[in-house]
Amino acid sequence: MIIITGGAGFIGSAVLWKLNREGFDDIVVVDTLGSTDTEQWRNLSGLRFADFIPRETFLPMLESGAFRNISAIIHMGAISATTESDADLLVERNFACSKSIAAYCMKSGVRLIYASSAATYGDGRAGYADDEAALDTLRPLNMYGYSKQMFDRWALRNGVLAKAAGLKFFNVYGPNEYHKGEMTSVVYKAFRQIIRNGQASLFKSYRPDYRDGEQLRDFVYIRDCTDIMAWLLEHPEVSGLFNAGSGVPRSFNDLVKATFEALDMEPSISYVPMPEQLQGRYQYHTCADMRKLRHAGYHAAMTPLEQGVGEYVRNYLATPSPYYDLQNNT
Repeated sequence: MIIITGGAGFIGSAVLWKLNREGFDDIVVVDTLGSTDTEQWRNLSGLRFADFIPRETFLPMLESGAFRNISAIIHMGAISATTESDADLLVERNFACSKSIAAYCMKSGVRLIYASSAATYGDGRAGYADDEAALDTLRPLNMYGYSKQMFDRWALRNGVLAKAAGLKFFNVYGPNEYHKGEMTSVVYKAFRQIIRNGQASLFKSYRPDYRDGEQLRDFVYIRDCTDIMAWLLEHPEVSGLFNAGSGVPRSFNDLVKATFEALDMEPSISYVPMPEQLQGRYQYHTCADMRKLRHAGYHAAMTPLEQGVGEYVRNYLATPSPYYDLQNNT
């Protein structure tokens, strides 16, 4: 049995799709579906799993021994909004719950793969090397990033990273993200803007060394992330913190132009003021250092930006079913 927390979410449902494709369906999904307005339930409708457990009841069940023969827990469940202002809630969901799950896995000998975040790197001044020894030097720019760093540091101090694998996800885009509201990818937002009015908008730059739209991010296609997680399941001897990115920084202009290209349209981009609350907390450059994962033995090629955006737009966003479905999408 494999348990996926946050299994109805963006990355969680994508890894469920990946496992289904590889023949696994003895999977327990843990999550909350929220309001039907978000239609998050659709992330699960075309996929196979053995049971669904509400998040509120999962930890008591886990600690009471309600689950048998667990081979792995893929812990993707978290508050992922970088704008979340309730620090206590972030600590409860992203730190305390993660500690309980990790403690169970270490005690029971269960493989743990969990989601950290590139937000732990802050403005990048300390670099983007996934070096456990450098964790204390990182300064996240928001409470979300700090909550993830809190768990990374706890996992290191308590020996969890000697057996578990944590993934620092960079800017992930792809199917099954539509329920995330303001936290959806720029590809998703640009697509909707283009369909609505033929134009996409990006934030202006407030630094003289970056032109408007030339802020750089490591954009990584969701399929690459699920491939990494599947590989980590197959290689339980691999442990530690690893970056999950493309390893190539690209501009927001590049990303939006690729979206227009996928729609066979000429680019039309406007630049809008950045909200004041983001201006001091905005990353102008991110790039995953992928050498550690490569050295561990993962050698699959990462999807180039234009290819990933093209597949996402044409095969999902521009279709009636913008989510993974084992019958309709490949």
